[in-house]
Order: sequence, then structure tokens, then C-alpha cells
Amino acid sequence: MGFSDLSPPLQGTIFTFFLCAYIFTLVSNGLIILTISLESILQKPMYFFLRNLSVHELCFTTVTVPKLLQAFISKDLSISFLACAIQMFIFFTIGVSECVFLGFMAFDRYMAICHPLRYTSVMNTKMCYQLSVGSWVIGSFVSLGQTSFVFSLPYCGSNRIAHFFCDIPPLLKLACTNTFINELSVFIACMCGAGVPFLLILCSYVNIMISIRLIHSSESRYKAFSTCGSHLVSVVIFYGTAMFVHLRLDNPFSSYNDRMLALSYCVIIPTINPMIYSLKNKEMKTAIRKLSHKIIY
Repeated sequence: MGFSDLSPPLQGTIFTFFLCAYIFTLVSNGLIILTISLESILQKPMYFFLRNLSVHELCFTTVTVPKLLQAFISKDLSISFLACAIQMFIFFTIGVSECVFLGFMAFDRYMAICHPLRYTSVMNTKMCYQLSVGSWVIGSFVSLGQTSFVFSLPYCGSNRIAHFFCDIPPLLKLACTNTFINELSVFIACMCGAGVPFLLILCSYVNIMISIRLIHSSESRYKAFSTCGSHLVSVVIFYGTAMFVHLRLDNPFSSYNDRMLALSYCVIIPTINPMIYSLKNKEMKTAIRKLSHKIIY
């Protein structure tokens, strides 16, 4: 159903917002991926993780926003049963993978600040690739299980999904059977796929804060904390909204409220992440200017 229940002027505003946000997400995250891949000064573990995060963000928006934009333009709100299942599988693969990946990024910052002498030996190229691949593998397994559970349910009533993509809560509302077991499985999957990484992030930042307090120089303290502050902001917004939507056993799904919450982790986070992570970073800005100069001249 997307946003078809809203007034035409409001639909036009939302369409413009989605279009601008999607274009900005493509350009900014694409620029980050290209810059980190081509500039030798950015061949460090931190930028490896930032590049992979940009890949996550690009995929996250691409799996939902283009279909919504097409529905706005053509007024065709239909999606096939198979396409809905594929969209859900890809969306949750990316979502869980990003949750796990944010945990690995927190571990990277923990090693850099709390164990700087061991940092380069532990966070070597092989380890970085293993963590990246591992996050996608975990996301795929969790998503496959959830998608199989949801699409094995009987659907014999309405076929109107009160959302702008195929998400679990609105689909469970359409099932013609008791969905408590499915809701419980979603809760468990979210606790494993998001709760465990969140604990890793929490433990990492507790240790980081303790280490920062021991630094005597205020300038060094600020520099250490600035490398983690942006990551913490993104984590709070992403985890807060996503877990609020999916960690509810009684499934009190509110169409409008949950669509607004989904906007934050589907559209807003991928749009602002390049700014709070990379485009405020001095090394990153220098590398982007250098690459732009090469491309122009």
C-alpha cells in the first residue's frame, strides 16, 4: 500500500523526499566506496569497514526505495508473492548483516584505542575480510529462516500490505492462523542477530570510555572519542528504531507509526551515515578532493 492512504500533496512531498534521499545515498556512498578503493592512504582497517558499511547502505535503500518510487509514478501498487519473499530475504539479510557489522566496527575501535600496539597485528587484512564475510553469512542464515517461516503461513484474507515494503509485522497481520510462534521466532532471531552485536558494542564502548579517561592530554582524549562518537550515534538510531519495530511479541502493529519508524533505518540512516562517518573525517575529505582533482584534470 505504500503511502497511498495519505493525501496527494503529502504523497508528492514524500516522493520528493525519497527521490532526493535515494540520489544522495547513491552518490555519497558510491563516492566513499570509490575513494577508499582507489586512494592508497585509506588502506587501513577503519576505512575498510567504512567502505563495507557504505555497501550495506547502498543495498539497504536499493532493495526498498526504487520499488516505492515506481509505485508513486505508475500508481501500480502490486508485488508478486515471489518478489515479496525475495525482497524480504534480501532486506533482512542486509539488516542483520549490518547489525553484526556494526558490532565488528565497535570491536575495531576498541582494539585501536585500548590495544594500539596489538591493533595492526590483530586487525590485519585477513581478519577484516573474515569479519566482513562472516556478517553476510550470519545475515543470510537468519534471513532465510525468517523468510521461510513467514511465507509458509496460510494467507487467505486480504492481500493489502500496510507498508512500503514486505516487512514481517504487516505480513503476519495478513496470516489466517495464530502467528505467536512466528512472532517468537522473530524475537529470538532479533535477539541473536541484533542483541548479541549490541552487547558487543556496549562492552567495547565501556572499555573505550575507561581507556579515554586515562588519557592525560585533552586533545588526545577528544581525538580518541571523535573516532567513536559518529559510530555511536548511528548505532543508537539504527538499533533503536529497528529493534523497537521487531522486538514486540504481541505485534501491536500500527501502520502509520511503523512506516515512519521504518523510514529512519531504511532511508534516513543510509542518507546521513556518509556525513557522520566519512565526510567529516579529515583524511577522507582530503582523499575525496584528491580523487576529484584527478577525475576533473
